[in-house]
Amino acid sequence: MRKRWALRRCGERKRRTGALSSYIWETGETGHLLELTWLRDWEKDHYDLGDNEFHLAFTVDDFEAAHAKHQEMGCICFENEKMGIYFITDPDEYWLEIVPVRK
Repeated sequence: MRKRWALRRCGERKRRTGALSSYIWETGETGHLLELTWLRDWEKDHYDLGDNEFHLAFTVDDFEAAHAKHQEMGCICFENEKMGIYFITDPDEYWLEIVPVRK
């Protein structure tokens, strides 16, 4: 996770039964936290991303360097040069928006 998004795992919570695990990630600079949860007893046979229009966005100080790194990693899934943004995918195929810091 740290390699792709510059996040550091800072905590975790697990149920004693093993049915749920939550991992807490932080940026280290802003104090923002991201919690990712895994459910063992998911009732469906797969998780469907659907076509909901929601996603996380990350601002980066050096947009060109971030783009080059993500391009090298092969995780860029969509680019909008007109808007000056691009998206990468996480291991579950969720799209994450990369945005330059607007000054």
